[in-house]
Amino acid sequence: MACAYWLQDEHPEVSVFWVHASTAERFRQAYAFLAQECRVPGHDDPQTDVLPLVKTWLQRTEHGRWLMIIDNADDAQLFSRPGNLGQWIPECPHGAVLVTTRNKAAGLRLTRGGHLIEVGKMDEGESTQLLREKLKSDGLDAADLSRLASRLEHLPLALAQAAAFIEETIITVDKYLQLLEKGDQHLVDLLTEEFETLGRDSGTPHAVVETWILSFEQIRQQDVLAGELLSLMSLFDRQAIPRKFLSDYGERQQTQAPRGERQQVKALGMLKAFSLITEDKGNCFDMHRLVQLVTRRWLEREGAMHQFAEQALLVVSQNYPYGKHETRAICSAYLPHAYAVLKFEGNGSRAERLARASLLYHATGFFHYQGQWKEAERFLVQATEMRKELLGEEHPETLTSMANLASTYWNQGRWKEAEELCVQVMETSSKVLGKEHPSTLGSMNNRMTTYMNQGRWKDAEELGVRVMETRKRVLGEEHPDTLTSMTNLASIYRNQGRWKDAEELGVQVMETSSKVLGKEHPSTLSSMNNLASTYQDQGRWKDAEEVGVRVMETRKRVLGEEHPDTLTSIANLASTYRNQGRWKDAEELGVWVIETRKRVLGEEHPDTLTSMANLASTYRNQGRWKDAEEVGVRVMETRKRLLGEEHPYTLTSMANLASTYRDQGRWNDAEELRARVMETRKRVLGEEHPDTLTSMNNLAFTWKSQGRLDEALDLMRRCVEFRQQILGPKHPHTVSSSSTMRVWEEARSHSRDETAGRSG
Repeated sequence: MACAYWLQDEHPEVSVFWVHASTAERFRQAYAFLAQECRVPGHDDPQTDVLPLVKTWLQRTEHGRWLMIIDNADDAQLFSRPGNLGQWIPECPHGAVLVTTRNKAAGLRLTRGGHLIEVGKMDEGESTQLLREKLKSDGLDAADLSRLASRLEHLPLALAQAAAFIEETIITVDKYLQLLEKGDQHLVDLLTEEFETLGRDSGTPHAVVETWILSFEQIRQQDVLAGELLSLMSLFDRQAIPRKFLSDYGERQQTQAPRGERQQVKALGMLKAFSLITEDKGNCFDMHRLVQLVTRRWLEREGAMHQFAEQALLVVSQNYPYGKHETRAICSAYLPHAYAVLKFEGNGSRAERLARASLLYHATGFFHYQGQWKEAERFLVQATEMRKELLGEEHPETLTSMANLASTYWNQGRWKEAEELCVQVMETSSKVLGKEHPSTLGSMNNRMTTYMNQGRWKDAEELGVRVMETRKRVLGEEHPDTLTSMTNLASIYRNQGRWKDAEELGVQVMETSSKVLGKEHPSTLSSMNNLASTYQDQGRWKDAEEVGVRVMETRKRVLGEEHPDTLTSIANLASTYRNQGRWKDAEELGVWVIETRKRVLGEEHPDTLTSMANLASTYRNQGRWKDAEEVGVRVMETRKRLLGEEHPYTLTSMANLASTYRDQGRWNDAEELRARVMETRKRVLGEEHPDTLTSMNNLAFTWKSQGRLDEALDLMRRCVEFRQQILGPKHPHTVSSSSTMRVWEEARSHSRDETAGRSG
């Protein structure tokens, strides 16, 4: 990298091309980029092989002098097997090639056996060889030596000190490794031990820690900023430290001395010259792990640990954005640094504590995005308590933290806690910020979601319509929050059996969300997933499957295979398969979802229980009655305990278990359970709700199976009338009920004719 910049400064007429060569694909991509940037004739032809195209172009003298840096050419096979990449490296008098590699064999092949300039730390073989020479003992375990070399990162001085300690204390290599595994503090303590070795200057410290600390002191004397940056960097995660962190620190310290870009470049150059940090191509820095630990020890010795811990926290907090789809990349990159700085205590100033609360809060957005509810809760509880203490319970930032905490409870199925917190936030927010403030509307939306999960559809609809209309007026019809309200309202309509309303609103949200947020945004995918569920409820299995598969595949790619939203898509697709009679496909997906949800969400999470209920239905449809009953009873009892006996989800479990009893010929058990479910649904959901009608339909079948044809027919007739009115005459459920009713009417008529004949 330094060579490239030097060449550009000293000889601007020389072109420099950087080619990544870790894989064949990366090599080809670099050539393609080079061809595009230099507008090589033919580069835009998809039929053209870019490798010979670039080679030929570079070898022409009219294109001037150049240097090609082939970086990370570590795979020797790429440059030696048939069709190797080496043949596409240009050779001409006006061009030069510089290859970097950690593989000597690759270097020899690329230079055709020419002279290599070797740099860098010792490899494992050299490290273990050094240990063997220092320990002078037979029977050393090769695996132990390899582990020790890796643990001390192949540093000659650290390996020599370890060997000296092992020799002096007469312990085994394995025992020394056990001491190292006790933690970072033990590692630094061991590296602080004095030792003697041939060839060392007697005037220098004889311990790794002391040797490095001497270097730190020299650096600080020569460049104060370099010492500060080293101190600061030691408190971040040691890998991929963004240059921006260091620039922001320098800007805040301008009152002490000039801390501009020139001073920073000089300071970082000194740290790199001492091999304490390395810079990658992405403007980030890595720090040797042992250097990091020893620097922290130095800070503790100097009494500067709290000072720099506070500065490190302020830097990360200032740069960490609130986690969401648009910021997911930067949140993911900065998260290790957030974890690192949160472990240390600074000076305890108000500014530091507010920054800590802010960082905790912003990180929870990313945890929400990833579906990591427990981690989100852990961070939010801390952020909320700190903001209450520092800002007061009615401050907007405190209320925002509390509202997000309620969402976390909701996502974990802890609906009572969520509702209590939602009510508190909504009332306070209305009083402090106003009824139409976005934060107030957000808390109202959270409360509506809680109503949905409690099966309180009327309450949910009333609140949902109010939030949606207000957001339309205050934020606009295409604002993401407005679209979220519309999505939730569509779900409420679906759960009330209002399929047309749900579909109409769902299509509108999906199209607007795709246009405003993008086709792969989580909100767009949620609207598509809800639309697929609406298609399922309407019996439109093919439409449901088509949309469901698209959502599932996109969520796998964007969010990951085990994200809760992805699992919901997979579970919904399994339900679609089950409704199509594809039992094996449904079972395979269902079992996988259950096991994953148990591990990711917990065994009693509502989504896990839903998966188990669906699997029980799949078993029942396959005639595996015992399996279905066992799973069904477990789901029902758990839901009774967690949600109560009259919750819609509990009633669904009871209805499913009744179906299993019916399929086993246990008519009395089925009748008792179905009658109880129907009466409860009438009271809780209403007589015309689709779930109530399903209960009526099922109870009628049970009565028919018991020989109570007249009662069964009367109940079925009511069911058909309601279904025609609510679902429409062509809905599969309506058609099925109507067909059944006609068969039963014919059976009753035939039975009466036979009775009349016998009487005559």
